Amino acid sequence: KILSEALITMPVIFNEALSFLQRLTEFMEHEYLIHKASSFADPVERMQWGATFAVSAVASQWECTGKPFNPLLGETYELVRDDLGFRLISEQVSHHPPISAFHAEGLNNDFIFHGSIYPKLKFWGKSIEAKPKGTITLELLEHNEAYTWTNPTCCVHNIIVGKLWIEQYGNVEITNHKTADKCMLNFKPCGLFGKELHIVEGYIQDKSKKKLCALYGKWTECLYSVGLATFDAYQKNDKKNTEEKKNSKQVSASEESYEMPVPEFQSMFVIPGSVLLWQIAPQPPNSAQMYNFTSFAMVLNETDCRLEEKKRLEEKQRVARKNRSKSEDWKTRWFHQGPNPYSGAQDWLYSGSYWDRNYFNLPDSY
Repeated sequence: KILSEALITMPVIFNEALSFLQRLTEFMEHEYLIHKASSFADPVERMQWGATFAVSAVASQWECTGKPFNPLLGETYELVRDDLGFRLISEQVSHHPPISAFHAEGLNNDFIFHGSIYPKLKFWGKSIEAKPKGTITLELLEHNEAYTWTNPTCCVHNIIVGKLWIEQYGNVEITNHKTADKCMLNFKPCGLFGKELHIVEGYIQDKSKKKLCALYGKWTECLYSVGLATFDAYQKNDKKNTEEKKNSKQVSASEESYEMPVPEFQSMFVIPGSVLLWQIAPQPPNSAQMYNFTSFAMVLNETDCRLEEKKRLEEKQRVARKNRSKSEDWKTRWFHQGPNPYSGAQDWLYSGSYWDRNYFNLPDSY
């Protein structure tokens, strides 16, 4: 039974040293995959690498079980990475419900990556489930192509007792709005015996729904492509083995564990003939002392001022909301609401001009 459906105020000790706007920036950790996608003349190859980027974009959440800070209304965050060839601006465009919008662009005008996220939270007693409402869009400008998708559901387990662990699950449909090709990905829940923990599988299909190739891997570590016949043969054999194991083991439905399920085989089985598309980099040596951040996440914030600033800023924003008249709506600065130009879904779109550095009439958020 759903006990609660709202943003939950947590003690500051549960927060990590990043805001949610910075957490969104971690989508760009494997930005090189966008350049890889754009380098191919074949649209199926571009879809394959674009889908790989979509999977890699959620990988940074693995082991990051700390709660990012809720951004203040109107708060912005920018990141310029000349070495990686992109810049990004994000803004907290709504507080109730909390909505964050972002816009990244290649410094060589080769791509645009943008979207808005407003997670719908559900408290299930022992876990919190976050459904990331909002559309993600990747535009490959050289090919005049746009891809859209919505991220999978994220669930944090053992929020009361035990070690926190994360799983992502649900179907993700990536659409190429120029060719009508689609990539249909299934982020699997852990399943019986934890066998499918972190597994992601799917197909690329053309506009007539003909399957063209298969993708598989773990969103926490890697993604492969393989031919359809080879993948289907592997799936058939794997299903047979799973049924045999089910029949040989007895599992009590009442058994409850506070530990993350450990699959019998933890490493990813690589199907012969597969091509490696992406593999996550090892965590830095001091990651465990830094909220399990990746090297990319560590450079997003040089200081941790949580204990000193959280209470003061929250109180200041409460006063600001109270002082605004009931008829006075908050006006966003760098983003505006409107339909996504490709999917038609409601979205928050970049209004432009941020990088002109012509700032005026800025809110006194701090």
